[in-house]
Amino acid sequence: MNVNRTTSFPVRVLAALLLLAPTLDVGGCATNPVTGRKQISLVSEGKELQMGAEADPAVISEYGLYDDPDLQRYVDGIGQRLGKVSHLPSLTWHFRVLDSPVVNAFAIPGGYIYITRGIVAYMDSDAQLAGVLGHEIGHVTARHSAQQITRQEIAGLGVLAGAVFVSAFRPYSGIAQEGLGLLFLKYSRDNETQADELGVGYATKADYDPRVIPSTYATLKRIGERTGSSLPGFLSTHPDPGDREVRTTQLSNAAASSAHRPLNIDGAGYRQHVGGVVFGDDPRAGYFIANRFYHPQLKFQMIFPQGWETANQPSQVVAANTSAGSMQLTLVKSDDASLSPADYVASLQKKGEILQASGRSENFRDYPAWVGAVQAKTGQGQQDFVAGWVRTRPGEFLQVIGQPKSQSASDQILSSIRSIAALTDPARINVTPDRVEFHPAPRTAPFSEIWAAIGGSALGLEDGAILNSTRPGTVIASGTPIKTVKKGTRPTS
Repeated sequence: MNVNRTTSFPVRVLAALLLLAPTLDVGGCATNPVTGRKQISLVSEGKELQMGAEADPAVISEYGLYDDPDLQRYVDGIGQRLGKVSHLPSLTWHFRVLDSPVVNAFAIPGGYIYITRGIVAYMDSDAQLAGVLGHEIGHVTARHSAQQITRQEIAGLGVLAGAVFVSAFRPYSGIAQEGLGLLFLKYSRDNETQADELGVGYATKADYDPRVIPSTYATLKRIGERTGSSLPGFLSTHPDPGDREVRTTQLSNAAASSAHRPLNIDGAGYRQHVGGVVFGDDPRAGYFIANRFYHPQLKFQMIFPQGWETANQPSQVVAANTSAGSMQLTLVKSDDASLSPADYVASLQKKGEILQASGRSENFRDYPAWVGAVQAKTGQGQQDFVAGWVRTRPGEFLQVIGQPKSQSASDQILSSIRSIAALTDPARINVTPDRVEFHPAPRTAPFSEIWAAIGGSALGLEDGAILNSTRPGTVIASGTPIKTVKKGTRPTS
């Protein structure tokens, strides 16, 4: 849970891409920038710009921007170079690195392209990054989101048919799921193939060597296999990465042979910007030891029910037990720093965000709180919840919403709320994340020997090989830069 997240009660990150979709006549036509052909479209180009501008703040609020201005400028620089050679060179493009360990990249209409620090860590060169950004640019220039919205509407599904709402009251099935809370439309296989073609084309036109792009898909496939998932996050709506590796190899070889000019890979430049990037979960934004949650930045701790699954997500901490229920922890803020927890609950009632509240003010060991039961209107109608608001600073409250399935589960949630206390232990506050770093291979030898010789990485051999796009038995030349992960510091018990 990031310290900078600000959410409301109930938290609603609406699928803005669909909410803003216009209800025009089916007969509306638009010219596709890529093909130059007229096509039926319910979404004008102006509306796409509006959709992107509305959705962008929700994306940033949910994931957060990665706090590295140099890396942000670097990615934006490559992205802008690609945008200028795309089919929409005059569009105002926006490229952002999100603070998430998930291996992912996506685009929304209007020229907004996002990649995570998670996927940045696994690439090896400017050219590989250009391939990923170019693919996402292709989704925008070919107007794939507009096409999918139009298909849904014509099919009678409605543009909000699959809308995803993230609220304080959502059921937490599949608690470990990764998602923005925005609905990313699933592109067709033809859309993905076209985006691959466009991405290779844009990278080549911008003088990046597209022949390194296929290795990205080989790495992504291995990540998926390693984690037990057939497809990692980046590929969840994409064709099989093995097929894409073959397809993009053919495309990139053809594009490179017809370029008739020098094409750049620039692994050294990439390493210069990626060295030091946070790898995996960042404990400064909260971490679990068993069922105890510690947040170094907000300086609080909390005990979750024993035996419940837990997940620290970008904008919330969630816990669930199939037979007992679910609960959600978020940070909420008020413009009025003088409000007590009871005052804050009263303000929610006044605004209609909760319908009824029955509870009492309490004084925990370190904080004042309000604990009780509330009723609110959700997508499933009016529902009752166990809830608590704990004021940790003036104008800031830890909000806990629980949906128990039994009195015993209700007691567990209430006990968890009452466990919230200040975090003062320096060992649990002064934590550091794992970070990417580079070391030259000390000699010519198989990667497995090089990895052992360098030592000190937070990753094992197989994961290290995947990170370096190689195999344990592959012979590595002396002096070759080897990407490792320097282990951060955090208590384990």
